[in-house]
Parts: sequence; structure tokens; C-alpha cells
Amino acid sequence: MPPRLRENGERLAPFGYPPVPMSAPSPSLPPDLVTIAPDGASVTLRVDASLYPLSSLYAATYPFLDRCFVLLDEPDAGHLAVTLSWKKEPPYDLAQLAGELANELLSSAWRARIAEDARATIESATARALGGAMGPPSLDDLETFDFGDQPFEDPLGIAMSWEEKYAKKKGEEGAT
Repeated sequence: MPPRLRENGERLAPFGYPPVPMSAPSPSLPPDLVTIAPDGASVTLRVDASLYPLSSLYAATYPFLDRCFVLLDEPDAGHLAVTLSWKKEPPYDLAQLAGELANELLSSAWRARIAEDARATIESATARALGGAMGPPSLDDLETFDFGDQPFEDPLGIAMSWEEKYAKKKGEEGAT
């Protein structure tokens, strides 16, 4: 769809936003990271690959697939580039779209970092859940198990049987 123009040939921005300069990036975003195409049809966000893993980039761009065409590129070693262009009439300007992508990218990288840090805990909980789902041990498993390996510590007396805990001593009434 061709851009809407004023009578003097100046490009109209969608929904009354002021026109974004096409040769320069958005004033609110760093010029070396965000570039708007000269025709105003796409915006490119350049990211540092050492800060944002590729999996985070995939996760961040996924929510944009329903409304934008997404192109992922590696312009040089150590940098990744994401180019977004609208599929339909743009609801807002490209600079705002680049800001949304930057926020989503940060959120995805943070979620990936949390998942990485918690991986051991998740694996341990999963292994315990699967181990418990297998049911009680078989007689063959119990036969090979070494019960005398280490003594069981029970400082609170929780594992003590009811009979042991409440048995009457020999000197008390009713003791047999």
C-alpha cells in the first residue's frame, strides 16, 4: 500500500502521529541500534549477540508474527538484526514498534536467564516426580538395597512408631 501524502508531497503518519524522519532513527531510541528504512516501510533493530541469545531473539519476535513480517539477520559477527514491517495498515509508527520489540527482547532474555539459573532445580523436581510416579520399589530392588549404609537421623522423632513413642514403661501402671 503506498504511503498517504499531503498535497505538498509530505508523507502523512498513520493516526495523526507526527511523521518520523526516514533518514534518521527515532529520537527516543539510539541511532546506532534502530534504523527506519527510507521508504518508511520497515524498521531494523540491531542487537548485540553477546547480550541476547538467539533463543531470546526467537521468543521476542514470535508475538510480532501475526501483525508484522519478521526478518532475522546477522549483519556481522557479534550482532543480530531484526527487521519488522507491517502486514496491514500500520496502527502506529515504526519507532513505537521498535520500542515494543526492544522491551520484548529484554523480557525474553531475562526469562531465559531465569530458566538457565533454575535448570538444576527444575531437573531435580522433575526427576523426583518421575521417580515417585514409578510406584513402590519391587522386591528385587529392596533385596539389593543396602539398609545399613548410613544411620537414619531423626532428631524430632518423626519416624518413630506409635508403639515406641507411647509404650508404657515397665514401672508405670498397666504395663505388662
